[in-house]
Amino acid sequence: MVTEASEPVRRRRHGEELKAALLAAGWDELVEVGYAHLTMESVAVRARTSEAVLYRRWANKDRLVLAAIEHHRNANPVAVPDTGALRGDLIAQLTALSEALAGFFAIAAAAAFSGLLADTGLTPSQARDKVMDAERLPRVRLIYQRAHDRGEIDLERIPSAVLAMPFDLVRHDLLMDLEPLRPARVRSIVDELFLPLVRNHQGPATTSAT
Repeated sequence: MVTEASEPVRRRRHGEELKAALLAAGWDELVEVGYAHLTMESVAVRARTSEAVLYRRWANKDRLVLAAIEHHRNANPVAVPDTGALRGDLIAQLTALSEALAGFFAIAAAAAFSGLLADTGLTPSQARDKVMDAERLPRVRLIYQRAHDRGEIDLERIPSAVLAMPFDLVRHDLLMDLEPLRPARVRSIVDELFLPLVRNHQGPATTSAT
């Protein structure tokens, strides 16, 4: 007697592989249905697992969504340019960040306005640090370190707030407009705001002996 072939048994996922799959499912659900309609059950169905598996890792929907947003951001880094000059690197980096993160910020902002953070115990500032502070990632620091090594800037003299400022402004514009910054705006941030501040914090110019 011939019987129908049974469905192939799915390989069980464990540890970091399982966690990554759950967070990817959480992000996909957030993109497709939005924060308001996302539930632990809907994410479990998408991930082909049980709600209990989710609750063992995240106490509630807000915690899961924050983790999914952070995971997606970290899994899709923006490459650090190397144009050979600080100005060129910053313009290229801010442009790339703006274009890559516009959609991401729209989704994250929509989730925040829909009630995200209600059960996380985090302040808005702490949540921002978890999911939106791209400028604090080590790869961005590389732009400034290269400029320092080339002798363009002295990192010991420049306050951290000045170094963060271009990225703070890009983040602000993205949150306000939810679309990539225009090239003129990026150039204005670099040429009219950041570089003058950097020059203000540099040491006195050295003169060569005649």
